[in-house]
Amino acid sequence: MSTKNVLYFNNIHDTSLVAAQSNTEYVLQRNDWLSISVSSLSSQAAEVFNAPNFATNISSFSANNHSSVEGYLVSNDGSIRFPMLGNIKAAGLTKKILEEEIAHQLIDRKLLFDPIVNIRHLNFRVTVLGEVGRPGVINVPSEQISILEAIGQAGDITIYGKRENVVLIRQEGDRKTVVRLNLNSSDILQSPYFFLRTNDVLYVEPGKAKAAAGSRGQQLLPAILSAVSIAVVVITKLIK
Repeated sequence: MSTKNVLYFNNIHDTSLVAAQSNTEYVLQRNDWLSISVSSLSSQAAEVFNAPNFATNISSFSANNHSSVEGYLVSNDGSIRFPMLGNIKAAGLTKKILEEEIAHQLIDRKLLFDPIVNIRHLNFRVTVLGEVGRPGVINVPSEQISILEAIGQAGDITIYGKRENVVLIRQEGDRKTVVRLNLNSSDILQSPYFFLRTNDVLYVEPGKAKAAAGSRGQQLLPAILSAVSIAVVVITKLIK
């Protein structure tokens, strides 16, 4: 195997690159868990709007534990049930638009004066599979993670992984997008897919060396077992 195949950014030199940017803001989907906080000049009046209606357990991949969090679940019909306001459409909206919609309804119904609504994504997570040290699901409290950070948290790509052909699977609504990324090239640093979105799946394919190693193992196994059997028979006869 060439060393070029296991290096990141083969063609990078000392330079300054324009940072990668996400091409569009994430659109909320069904089964998203949201933290919604409301504040206003009257903290007492806003208190009723800060009582979430669901609780869930979220597993932490890095810490290997579970923590209970409260939030609003985007239901199968794409809505959340908010105190005093009832059902509000959430799926298909960005967080910013949903914040503005909730604030508008609170003002329109004269429930709060000049409210500030803040929404956070509670179940922002990505999955890393294939030829990495620790495949699994990674929860992202900061709501931002790059492909390099995700691979790093998954224990890095093994010597057998194809860095030049990492598969990214992204679901947006009912549509799935499949993109192949080359981590050998510095172009990944400016790719619109450099930063991952929630529910993204990364799959690192095994290279030919892994297949060859597995094939050699399968060929050697019968010979090893035969040699062990012969050794056991010889030792048994010597003992007798």
